[in-house]
Amino acid sequence: MARKTLTGPIRTALAGFGIAGQVFHAPLLAHNQRFQLDAIVTRDAVRVESAQQRYPQARIVADWASLMQRIDSGELAIDLIILATPPGLHAQQARDASARGIHLVVDKPFAADAAEAERMIADAEQAGTLLTLFHNRRWDGDFLTLKRLLAEEALGEVRTFESRFEWWRPEGFGNWRDRVTLAEGGGLLLDLGSHLIDQAIQLFGPVREASAELMRYSPAALSDSDEASFVSLLHENGVRSRLWMNGMAARPAPRFHLLGSRAAYTSWGLDNQESSLAAGMRPDDAAYGVTPDAQWGALGQGDEMRAVAAEHGDYPAFYQQLARALLEGDAPPVDAREALAVLRLINDLHARFPVRHA
Repeated sequence: MARKTLTGPIRTALAGFGIAGQVFHAPLLAHNQRFQLDAIVTRDAVRVESAQQRYPQARIVADWASLMQRIDSGELAIDLIILATPPGLHAQQARDASARGIHLVVDKPFAADAAEAERMIADAEQAGTLLTLFHNRRWDGDFLTLKRLLAEEALGEVRTFESRFEWWRPEGFGNWRDRVTLAEGGGLLLDLGSHLIDQAIQLFGPVREASAELMRYSPAALSDSDEASFVSLLHENGVRSRLWMNGMAARPAPRFHLLGSRAAYTSWGLDNQESSLAAGMRPDDAAYGVTPDAQWGALGQGDEMRAVAAEHGDYPAFYQQLARALLEGDAPPVDAREALAVLRLINDLHARFPVRHA
């Protein structure tokens, strides 16, 4: 069925007001005048108070069932739902939304397994609605810088690519991620690996071979999900990607490290958009998405390295492209089938490389 387009503003409901909802989606929606945040789904008292203070125009709804009831009764007219909920809930929630002809943004992880994600895509296609994934890390400033360098062939022929999300958080996330099982969509490989694998494929194309090492250090009784992960990918073009995800790294290694036939590129530290949004910075602030000069990556050979000006981070671009897709029929910001390919690869790694308990 052909996708339905809207006339705007895009009447939006945000399901979930944890880190994803509060830090990423709500501020980016508020920044874009083509969206209208009409409902926020949360029952936590602290989050309810925060949502009411920051977005007084939005109706606060206690749970998913109540949101569906208000939509069915006509009390709420919603064009778009953003699923900022745990991945184990995504399949049923997406099914409910598609059945009502509502467009969807699904935060990563896409779903607990690829079969669920494939069904979600099929339901949206049958309903003529858009389903896209919030792979916001495609708009990290360091990633955009790396894409520019590759387009300029500044490294020559790339041979190896290293990418890391590492930090020191031995106490865990302090949320549902610490408890959810692999079957429910838990673990760093699915959570952060969705970003790192997506970035690697965006840069170097399809994967020919893949392997993984998955570790858990906390008691197995709490969950069976991985807390430290390593993935090795051999792309069809011959580039080898090595990806690390670790929440227990007492000292992190470089964020990106590429070796090419003419030069290397190394950068440290994570993109600052998340921390800026969490601190209350607005996307229209002049400092938003700007990487300080001292944190620029370096390009060169041996001791002859030069700092490379960083591209501005641009998470707002996701919702700008989504608005064009919904209102003007343009392509979505992220093709759901690209995200499905990432999830299939992760499912395959989980099947072949079980989590080891230290």
